[in-house]
Amino acid sequence: MQLQNNFTPHIQEATTMARIAWTLFAARSLAAVITNSDNFETQCLNFKPQVQNATLNHLEYVPAGTTLAFPDNDPSCARPSQPVIVDLCRIALSVPTSQRSGFIYELWLPESWNGRTMATGNGGLDGCIKYEDIAYGAANGFSRLHTSVEIGKELTSLFYGNKTGKSYYLGCSLGGRQGIGNAEKFPADFDGIVAGAPAVDFNSLYSWRASFFPLTGNTSSPGFISSDTWKTTIHNEVLKQCDIIDGVEDGIIEDPVLCHVDTERLLCGYNNSTSTDCLSAAQVEIVKTVYDDYLWPNGTLLYPRPNPGNELLASDGLYSGSPFSPSADWFKYAILENPSWDPATYTISDALLAVEKNPATIATWPTSLAPFQANGGKILTYHGQQDQQISSLNSIRFWNRLSTGMDYDAGKMDAFYRLFRIPGMNHCAGGPGAWTVGQGGYAPSYSIPFDTQHNVLAAIVDWVENGVAPDEIVGTKYTNDSAAAGISFQHRHCRYPYRSTYSGEGDPLDIESWHCVNFGGYQI
Repeated sequence: MQLQNNFTPHIQEATTMARIAWTLFAARSLAAVITNSDNFETQCLNFKPQVQNATLNHLEYVPAGTTLAFPDNDPSCARPSQPVIVDLCRIALSVPTSQRSGFIYELWLPESWNGRTMATGNGGLDGCIKYEDIAYGAANGFSRLHTSVEIGKELTSLFYGNKTGKSYYLGCSLGGRQGIGNAEKFPADFDGIVAGAPAVDFNSLYSWRASFFPLTGNTSSPGFISSDTWKTTIHNEVLKQCDIIDGVEDGIIEDPVLCHVDTERLLCGYNNSTSTDCLSAAQVEIVKTVYDDYLWPNGTLLYPRPNPGNELLASDGLYSGSPFSPSADWFKYAILENPSWDPATYTISDALLAVEKNPATIATWPTSLAPFQANGGKILTYHGQQDQQISSLNSIRFWNRLSTGMDYDAGKMDAFYRLFRIPGMNHCAGGPGAWTVGQGGYAPSYSIPFDTQHNVLAAIVDWVENGVAPDEIVGTKYTNDSAAAGISFQHRHCRYPYRSTYSGEGDPLDIESWHCVNFGGYQI
C-alpha cells in the first residue's frame, strides 16, 4: 500500500509496477528463522526474514527513546528522522519489481504487541514512507506492515509465535484513497480502514488542481491576486458572510456546503464603498470561478468547489500563481508523457484524457464496496472542512455515490461506512478547529486518549471487534497546537448526514452546547 518509489521520473510505470507487486508479492516464497528467547532484543536480532528476491536493508532492535535516522531517505520526503517511544524490532527490505523500479518494505514489531496488524499509506505522489504514522501505530501496540498485507501478517505471526488478529489500515489524502482502493480490490485484506480526506476520483481531483494555474495566472499576470490579498481581504469577507451561519462567530465555518460566497461584495465601489481593501472586476471574476464547481462542457460536475475558508493555505498552494507540482508532474509523466509540457496550457481536454487513460486504474471511484462489507469490513473516514488540497464536498459526493450504487439509505450506510466532517481542520491535520482525533503521527495525537470517544483508530477497532459503531468523535484543539500548552477546547464531530449544531445557549466552547442533528444530507 504505502510505496517508496525508487524511480519517480517514471510515474506511470512505477505506479503500475507497484500495483502488480502488491498482487504478486503475496505469492512469493517466504521463510523466517527465530530462536526462542525471553529477551526481546535477542529475539529481534535472531529473527531471519527471508523473502524471495528481496534485500535485507535493516534488522535492528530499537529501544524506546531512540530517534531513528534515515540518511538514505530521499530529501524530498522531509523525513530525515523519527522518534520512537516504545521498544521495537525494525525490519526494512528492498524489493525489485522490474529492472527500473522497486519498493521499500518496512515492518515495525513492538515488544508489547496487541495482536493486531496495521498498514499505512502515503500522500500525494511523493512515494514516501510516513515514518510518523508507523511510529504512532507501534506506540499503540500494532505490528506495522507495508505494501504486502499477507507477508506482513506472515512475518508478524512467525516473529511473535502467534496468529495475527484483526488487520487495520490508517491513511490520509492519497493514503486515504489507497485505503478505499484496497477495500475495493482486496476486500479481505483489512478488517477496518481509517481513510482521511480520501483522494478518490483521483484523475478528476488532479485535473481540478491543475485548472487553478491557468485561471490565476502567474505572479506577473495582470490582475494576479497576491497571497496577502487572499489571506486578508478575501478570507475576511468569506468569514463575514459565512462564519455566523452556525450561530457562533469563532473563525470556523462549521459546514462549508452552506457557504456560498457573494464575490460581488469584494468589488471596489460595491454599494458605494470607498474602501481600497477591495478587488478589481477581473479579480472578482477569478475569485468567483475559483469558488465555483468545476464542470464538464456539458454542465455536469467534474469536481466540486473548494472549501470556503481554505484561502489561508490554498493561497500558498493552489492559488499561488505557480503550477501545483503534483498535478503538473502527473500530467507531464503519466497522462501526456511529455516532460516539457507547460502547465499553463492545461485545458479540459487534458482532464478528459486523464479519465480515459486512468493509469494503473488509479481513479478509485467505486459505486459499491459490497464484497468488503460482506467480509465484515468497516470504514471510518474523516475530512477537514477547511481542507486546502481536497474539497471536503467530494467526500459527501463519494458517500452519495456509494449510497446510490448500493441502493443504501443512511441506516444501511452506517452499518459499514461512516463519514465524519471536521470543521476547522486543514488537509489531514492542523487548523483553527478541534482537529486532533488520533489520526496519525502528528505530535498532539500521542496526547489523545486511545479510546473510542476521542481517537479514530480506537473507534475503528471497537467497531470491528465489539460491534460498537462510532456515532460521534470528540476532536481536541490544543493551545498553539501544543499538548504541553493544554487543551483550548473540544468539539463534537458528527457522522454524516448529521451536523454538529449549536444549541443557541451556553458557552460555544463548551462541548455540551453542541449536539448532532440529522439534516438529511446533500446532493452533490
